[in-house]
Amino acid sequence: MMGLLNSFNQWRETKYQNHVTNMKDLGKCPDCQGRGYTVYPYNEYAYFNSFECPGCQGSGHYTDWEELR
Repeated sequence: MMGLLNSFNQWRETKYQNHVTNMKDLGKCPDCQGRGYTVYPYNEYAYFNSFECPGCQGSGHYTDWEELR
């Protein structure tokens, strides 16, 4: 069972690192994919004041994301 969990965690980390590398090549923030804002699933129980991406502070640029990391 632990081998399966470790395999899943390695797969997830590899997938995330590939995503970060792809976003770096494109010059986009990995958190918001360059949009500058984060999409939250809204419902009657959740309200978010700011749409601005916390990873890049709304710029959508990879360099800003990397500085704040």
